[in-house]
Parts: sequence; C-alpha cells; structure tokens
Amino acid sequence: MQRLAFKMKLNKGQKEEYIKRHNEIWPELKELLKQNDVSEYSIFFDEDTHTLFAFQKILGNSGSQDLSDSEIVKKWWDYMADIMEVNPDNSPISAPLEEVFYLP
Repeated sequence: MQRLAFKMKLNKGQKEEYIKRHNEIWPELKELLKQNDVSEYSIFFDEDTHTLFAFQKILGNSGSQDLSDSEIVKKWWDYMADIMEVNPDNSPISAPLEEVFYLP
C-alpha cells in the first residue's frame, strides 16, 4: 500500500460549500474510487492559505488524480470548478507532495 498526498487551492469563502459537496459525494464517484483501490481518502483545509491538503492510501501506482478518463470524474470536476482553482479542463490544479517523514 502506498500513501499519496497532494495540495489544491480553494477559492476564498467557499469552505462551507466545499464541505457540503463532499458530504454529499456521489455514490458512483465513491464506488469508482474504491474500484480503483483508493482508500482512506482525507482532505484537510488550511484557513490561512485556502490550501486543501489531500491524503489517500492506494494499492498499485495510481490514485484519484489518475482517473481523468472517467466521465464521472470529469462531471465532478465541472461541478467543483466554480469553488476552486482549476485547469482549462476543470481538473483541480494540484501539486504532489513529497513525504519527508512517516511513523508507522
């Protein structure tokens, strides 16, 4: 099992809406993540910088960021595009984070 972390940026004033949308995550998106061996997916928010920090455990070599060919993922990106920083295809602008410490 691998651990992945990445960061994204939320638009100011959108924290509650982001939480609401994720509390109502679509069942088909949740199932897609599970089918692709993504587990223990957590997202944290830094109020000072509006940075979202995401962490997930995966089997294999690909995480949620590698599901860009899926129609449900594209639909989710479109749904979230108005509240966060996105690329031209509405995928979240994200940057992988390097693990520098781990205590099992």
